[in-house]
Amino acid sequence: MPTIAAPSRSELIEHLIRTRIAGEVATPRENNLAHYRELANGNRYYWLGLELGDRWTDEQDVLAVMAERCGVDEDPEHRQGQDTIDPELTVDGLDRAAALLRKAAQDRQRVLVATGHPGGLLDVHAQTAAALSAVGCDLVRVPLGLTADEGVVAQLAGVAMYERGATLWHTHSPQPMAEILTALPQEGEELPDLVIADHGWAGCAAQFGIETVGYADCNDPALFLGENEGTLSVCVPLDDHVINPRFYEPMTAYLLDAAGLAGPSPLV
Repeated sequence: MPTIAAPSRSELIEHLIRTRIAGEVATPRENNLAHYRELANGNRYYWLGLELGDRWTDEQDVLAVMAERCGVDEDPEHRQGQDTIDPELTVDGLDRAAALLRKAAQDRQRVLVATGHPGGLLDVHAQTAAALSAVGCDLVRVPLGLTADEGVVAQLAGVAMYERGATLWHTHSPQPMAEILTALPQEGEELPDLVIADHGWAGCAAQFGIETVGYADCNDPALFLGENEGTLSVCVPLDDHVINPRFYEPMTAYLLDAAGLAGPSPLV
């Protein structure tokens, strides 16, 4: 559960801008455009587990979606320097995510929470997992012994992550999620009704046809394209690794409050 009071929408927007979770973010324009180009050129590393086919081969089309859904500068001639995430879109995404969390709580859904960005978003996901568990949702327990990308699939605080050499790693790969979703039915376990994740963990789950909430940075266009096509349920735009992970605490508090999952007597 969050340890701070939930901010209002306007308070959260001010906080997002001040901490550079949104607004003028640290990710430079040239990095964003390079990733859009790689995705358009068919580099599957940037597809984050989604199957985009030949539908996004023009990087200008990718840029247009990113301007609409993330809030980057829409001008294709802006090639270097500062880029942006629209904080209004971040909060809109949190509101849409909250609606799915509220439904998951009311229906006691089976939920899987995962992150490819443990250095930034682990606490966001862990608090979300704890809040859902507290109201009776069935949190997926990751089968033991799963391996992917020369590492293992670990689960801590209810959150699935990639571990290698006794260290939690940042990864864009969809393979750890694919291993989980393949193993569950093999062990007689049901697939989740809802996945809350980021990077390839979110893209893979959405491609499996599971309702998915994904967090994504402005240089990770695939999840925004997935939401645009209706494969991904919700994509929340944000800088996914700001200088202090505690900066995400007001955002998490807002999300759980909007979902009815905050406080001593969460909505059930």
